[in-house]
Amino acid sequence: MATGIPKRQTSTSNNKVHLAYEGKKPVEEIVTGDLIQFDRIYSQAGAGMPPKDDMSDQTLSTDLHKRLYFGDNLDVLRLLILDPVICGKVNLVYIDPPYATQSRFISRKQLNAYEDTLASAEYIEFLRQRLILLHKLLSKNGSIYLHLDENMIFEMKIVMDEIFGASNYRNMIVRKKCNPKNYTRKTYGNIADFILFYTKSDRYVWNKQTVPLSEDSKKEYYYTEERTGRKFMKVPIHAPGSRNGETGKPWKGKMPPPGKHWQYTPKHLDEMDARGEICWSKNGNPRRKVYLDKHPGVAIQDIWLDFRDAHNQNIKITGYPTEKNSDLIRRIVAASSNPGDLVLDCFAGSGTTLAVADDMQRKWVGADNSIEALKTILHRFENGLQPMGDYVDVPVRSKQHDNDQQTIFSSLGSNTTFSQNQTSPAHRTISDFTLFAPSDNPADVFEIVNEWQKRINSDGAL
Repeated sequence: MATGIPKRQTSTSNNKVHLAYEGKKPVEEIVTGDLIQFDRIYSQAGAGMPPKDDMSDQTLSTDLHKRLYFGDNLDVLRLLILDPVICGKVNLVYIDPPYATQSRFISRKQLNAYEDTLASAEYIEFLRQRLILLHKLLSKNGSIYLHLDENMIFEMKIVMDEIFGASNYRNMIVRKKCNPKNYTRKTYGNIADFILFYTKSDRYVWNKQTVPLSEDSKKEYYYTEERTGRKFMKVPIHAPGSRNGETGKPWKGKMPPPGKHWQYTPKHLDEMDARGEICWSKNGNPRRKVYLDKHPGVAIQDIWLDFRDAHNQNIKITGYPTEKNSDLIRRIVAASSNPGDLVLDCFAGSGTTLAVADDMQRKWVGADNSIEALKTILHRFENGLQPMGDYVDVPVRSKQHDNDQQTIFSSLGSNTTFSQNQTSPAHRTISDFTLFAPSDNPADVFEIVNEWQKRINSDGAL
């Protein structure tokens, strides 16, 4: 079988693709929009926050490690690009915005969590404006992951190419989001969504993620080294493409096959042979030994099958609509950031990204403008996750219909109580952060935060 040799094409200004639509604003207008004043409404004692009177009303530039903003994320991002502590320092962005589903999402208490009513050009511009600001916030070695479904993924791919550059596109990850569906309509079951992975430049943080070899793969290591008993497989020591340097020269009187070159220099091959890592066929053809016990694992590919959304009663969640699997975020944070790096999620929702980043020793900034999201994040910071079944109270029997059962869902609000054994034993209360909100914030936001602060103070969390 012929092997293709990739040749990277250099983009020129004449072949760039742009998405044209009505209402597309100039970049400068987006960046220089009106600023909204944010006030600090919570900060743990000793978190390094100066008194409110000493803060700049607009930039709030402090050396904080963890920040949560309640408000429109466009206002928050405009504020952050003026903050030298944040702008150009963000190492990783993960966002899971609305998907243009034309739906209203409600919490377990049937309260409005958020509206997803934008569509077409209006939706594209909504997301484009935020992506432009996020690009400015990213560091040169930063990455961004945009999580969408099939509704707008292709339009936003073009927009991402415009903002981040087509050469900085890395992957479109396909995620299996749910179990197979038994559709009655004439179409294939829709069980996937997508994550666009871009970087700010070609010098980005990358920690290779692997999974262990499958049992079937291990069977390919069917040779056993006599002197050590180690299992190994034989692989070629040449690679596609001709070379004029050392790897294109003869080794032990042999040239690589036509159109190929040695994977290593002759000197390196001599060293491998001396260590017994080269095996020779009866015809005198060299092969390299790859040992099973030295295999680093299989590199993660761009189809992810093991991060479905909540699908059984034992999975631990917050119950917020469209909440994503924590292990999905954990993989992304591990691959594209290091401990101490800054992670940002401006569609924070249930706070999954913030909680995972905190657990993995990253700094973080989150934002959301939903009251239910704020309640959920604070509850999560206090109690962690609970099994999905714990959100359902004991069924109530109807006197009129003794055989019928009515399921009552628990609240995600500040008045919700959980027994001690419902809280994950590994959870650590997250209270060492600062919370900001617009100056003209609704009164109920302060009530929610004050009630939360009273609870964690009474529990000795601070």
